[in-house]
Amino acid sequence: MTETEKIIKRTKCLVLDMDGTIYLDSTPIGDMINTLKKCRDKGIKIYYFTNNSSKNYIEYVNKLSKIGFYDDRDEVYTSAMATISFLNANFPGKKVYVLATDEVVKSFVEGGINVVNATGEEPDVALMCYDTTINFEKMKRFNEYLVKGAVYIATHPDFVCPTAGIPMPDVGSFIKMFEATSGRTPDYVIGKPNSIAGGEIVRKTGLEPDEITMVGDRLYTDIKFGVNSKFNTILVLSGETTAEDLKVSDVKPDIVFNDLNEIVGYL
Repeated sequence: MTETEKIIKRTKCLVLDMDGTIYLDSTPIGDMINTLKKCRDKGIKIYYFTNNSSKNYIEYVNKLSKIGFYDDRDEVYTSAMATISFLNANFPGKKVYVLATDEVVKSFVEGGINVVNATGEEPDVALMCYDTTINFEKMKRFNEYLVKGAVYIATHPDFVCPTAGIPMPDVGSFIKMFEATSGRTPDYVIGKPNSIAGGEIVRKTGLEPDEITMVGDRLYTDIKFGVNSKFNTILVLSGETTAEDLKVSDVKPDIVFNDLNEIVGYL
């Protein structure tokens, strides 16, 4: 039995990145709907975990359902959800300005965070999510809070968001912009590759780390997260990472597939 076969056979949970891993925009990569069904039929739990903090939990469930991916047995976890837990644990009651879409800002309020976007109060924490509605006024305001010394948190470090066309700038790109304007880099970056979320997934599933396999298209977030969490790792070449990138990377996955549909041959 090959090492790939051994890993797939002992996998009881697949932790799946989304953008570039199972879909591009809202288009499934290959026969992904049937691939996920075959995994579930083999008793493998599907755990969607995205660094993309531009949508809240309900929006992702709705999106996955519309595409045909979501099943009631599945779980959804985002870097924004991980950040809500982090803020409640480490900055309880602190005033937070959330650079995010309206629905994601609302999810932080519902999660018990003292959000001051509407009041204009000076925040203790300036939080950057993936705001696809960002404009100059928001950028100016966020930059001012950084310069004034607010604790600086980013939900994730991804430079681009894979799409079917040209990849879009993501939070990592915004981090570079604000470094140029404020001289600051984040004090904390939550989400992949931070292993805090990995511990939460282990707790929720009740599985051992080596029974969990992380699947993603980015070496520096998805695969590094899997390594940091002591999960098995599958890199798919359907998104950001290329074969050339892999050759020069210090982060090495256990398995490399062109896309996740190749897993079917090992089930």
